Amino acid sequence: MPDITMKEKWGYEVSPLGDTSVIVQFGTGINEVSHRNVLALTSYFEEHPFPGMIEIVPAFTTVTIFYDPMKLYDPFPVEERKRTSVGSPYDTVCSILERIVPKLDRTVRETERVIHIPVCYGGELGPDLDEVARSHHMTADEVIEIHSGQEYLVYMIGFAPGFPYLGGMSERIATPRRRSPRMAIPAGAVGIGGSQTGIYPISTPGGWQIIGRTPLRLFRPEHQTPSLLKAGDKVRFQPIGLDQYKEWNEDQL
Repeated sequence: MPDITMKEKWGYEVSPLGDTSVIVQFGTGINEVSHRNVLALTSYFEEHPFPGMIEIVPAFTTVTIFYDPMKLYDPFPVEERKRTSVGSPYDTVCSILERIVPKLDRTVRETERVIHIPVCYGGELGPDLDEVARSHHMTADEVIEIHSGQEYLVYMIGFAPGFPYLGGMSERIATPRRRSPRMAIPAGAVGIGGSQTGIYPISTPGGWQIIGRTPLRLFRPEHQTPSLLKAGDKVRFQPIGLDQYKEWNEDQL
């Protein structure tokens, strides 16, 4: 059986998650280096799934691989079986990873997307902007300038359909969540929660400080790819006025 810990040799760890999935961990800190490993492994298996693989789920520093143990062996050619340790399905997946991880392409892809998200800050659409500004002894305009002046990395999609977990927000505007969460935050709301910023794709309860709203729909169930954003995308926020917000057409994206 392969060692559960492979970190010293290849910089990753593998552990079972029940009998139908494994978790691949790339480091413990949330950073672009670890996440590039996550994206590289995800991209490889999306293009080259192994027999029996069902789904692959990327997160901040992990990739969870789901598989059907009953289908893991049978489709393998004889040559493939010779290169793969004979044992449990978990052993087999570990052997596949041992062969693949050292060869992953971790380079930045030319097709990396930068998505510009229009945001109307403050007023009715950003009711917590002034409070965020006061807590940092800033003006609202200074908060907007800092928030819209960064480029953010989409680490993963989760919590709600299409909700992007973004990294890269300046600590200068990091603000604790509200003491009393709202029962309903509208779709498109842009908020700050601690040292993170995010966009609510659907109406949901939440406790983040809402500083603005985008007219774009981040979750579009009628599309073949429902989520506007995906892990690995870069995001920049583009300040717009209230009139632009009301007149915005998604074709302008």
